[in-house]
Amino acid sequence: MRKNDSQQGTTLFDKRIVLFLISQNISLFGSSVVAFAIIWYITLETSSGIWLMLSTICSMLPQVVISLWGGVWADRYNRKYLIMLSDAFIALFTLGLAIAFWMGFRRMELLLAVSVVRSIGGGIQAPAVNAIFPQLVAQDKLTKVQGINQALNSLLMLLAPAVGGLVLGSMDIAWTFMIDLVTAALAILILCFIQVEKIQRTDAFTSVLTELKEGIHYTFSNPLLKGIIICYVFSFFLITPAAVLTPLMIERSFGSDVWRLTANEIVWTVGSMIGGVYVSMHGEFKDKIRTIALCLVAFGVTFALLGMAENFILYLLIMGIGGFFMPIIATAETVFIQENTQPTMMGRVFSIVQIISVSAMPVAILFFGPLADIVSVESILIISGILLALVGILYQYSQKNTKKPDPIH
Repeated sequence: MRKNDSQQGTTLFDKRIVLFLISQNISLFGSSVVAFAIIWYITLETSSGIWLMLSTICSMLPQVVISLWGGVWADRYNRKYLIMLSDAFIALFTLGLAIAFWMGFRRMELLLAVSVVRSIGGGIQAPAVNAIFPQLVAQDKLTKVQGINQALNSLLMLLAPAVGGLVLGSMDIAWTFMIDLVTAALAILILCFIQVEKIQRTDAFTSVLTELKEGIHYTFSNPLLKGIIICYVFSFFLITPAAVLTPLMIERSFGSDVWRLTANEIVWTVGSMIGGVYVSMHGEFKDKIRTIALCLVAFGVTFALLGMAENFILYLLIMGIGGFFMPIIATAETVFIQENTQPTMMGRVFSIVQIISVSAMPVAILFFGPLADIVSVESILIISGILLALVGILYQYSQKNTKKPDPIH
């Protein structure tokens, strides 16, 4: 497979790379602020678990469904324009929601409806964003650029709740919607200065359903992609207890002080930021299968240790160490897929990854949530951690002799 001409001689701080990272992280920041604000507003107004459940479903389920089509469109059309259109689509409905709230129409159903629209936009945007990176970045720079992106993501995820809480506490929620509108407009404007060509395909366009089937067949007939997809399924399922149930463990075992819950989120994010910086400085993981496997084992060990921690300070230290490995595994997995996927199939492969990453946790929590009321969260963390480490070992062993396809040139 031939590398894009526009990619030849790409430097790490090429104008297109810098502008793309800025645009996407600005967009992510605005979206995160609104996501936090909606959850908090629903929580404060209803104090209802049912409404929070409905909000979560509306935020995730449409993204899962539309991602399959989003992957096909990312392989059919110019990915840059798909990203811009999805941002504009989300911003337009968010503006409508702000106007409705200012006019006095403050119904929870409106928040759910806009959450559905935002989820659809995200499902279209995510495969295009992941698929566009190899068009902008030379293959030997992919890991560093992804590391920088992961560090920026972590920094913004640290700031977004603070900004969302500040605006929600001092002004009307509608102003948080305007933050998303402004950041989306800036992201779209910045993308206008980046030239990205449409991927050239030699095969004729067929129906969306046919191309969707082709993408699924391509993914699962490639042993390397099939292996990483299966690994995604089990690892996301087993990461769920640490991601979702740790606040419950803190409340039960260490106390219900708000600062403890805040510290739990902060140390994970700070650990992720440090991990992202490490990846951007490290430069490359030569054996990405081994890197992914080691990170899964590290996750398993740290999550099991969380279940054994009897001191809250020790708990926070372990949580921060766990966060460090997140950008490493996320970068290794993303670049591994980018390196082993044909450019014309990139969108569809990442749509499958998107579906797994978005849907695995809601499915897992249906099992682990009720279980946490029967057994201790500590026991769940220890057992899921051991199983996660086992997934890493089995992934390394199963992929050890897998033949790699020809590299992308």
